[in-house]
Amino acid sequence: MEIASAQAMFDLGEKIGSQLRAGDLILLNGPLGAGKTVLVQGIGAALGFTDVTSPTFVISRIHKGPLPLIHVDTYRLLEGGKAALYLDDLDLDSARESAVTVIEWGGAESARLSDERLEIDIDRTDEERVVTWRPIGARWTELKL
Repeated sequence: MEIASAQAMFDLGEKIGSQLRAGDLILLNGPLGAGKTVLVQGIGAALGFTDVTSPTFVISRIHKGPLPLIHVDTYRLLEGGKAALYLDDLDLDSARESAVTVIEWGGAESARLSDERLEIDIDRTDEERVVTWRPIGARWTELKL
């Protein structure tokens, strides 16, 4: 799917967010500036949050509401080469079942959190983005994009 603007990326996030439920895990990958956080802002908007910002420096933010949003950015964890250990330190398993979890830079370390997840890749060439997704597990067969 081609995305031509930040607003279109936000709108895609809202469409995804409107279909989410507790326990869902989404892994986002793409280069710096691809639009990962804008996509999460759209997801957050669908869940009722207007204050979603990049958690790059704090690693993780939990937005509390009827369906909480756990927003994680593992970019800084990957730099140290011990992302799996640091991800365990975040203790995502304890809160994840009652929330939606979105992990930016969600590679193999993050994939081990659930056998059912939505993996989204954003490829950026100039101003246009190409978004591809891989639904993993039966949960995602009903996703409509």
